[in-house]
Amino acid sequence: TAVAQAHLRHLNPFPKNLGEVLKRYERVVVPEMNLGQLATLVRARYLVDVRSHTQVNGMPFKAEQLATALKEAIDD
Repeated sequence: TAVAQAHLRHLNPFPKNLGEVLKRYERVVVPEMNLGQLATLVRARYLVDVRSHTQVNGMPFKAEQLATALKEAIDD
């Protein structure tokens, strides 16, 4: 299954074309190692339905965890 990704290097200000890019996709998943602050900011600023996948345990995401989250978003 084809998926796209974007790596945001600067959050303030957001990239100028971020809203245009996000609106091209049916589903947007934001994996975060916190309680979902970035997803909240993106939802508020661009009015895009963002699915937040969070983890707060001090360990990086495993590829399997992200693959499962993306598969669930695609199947939804």
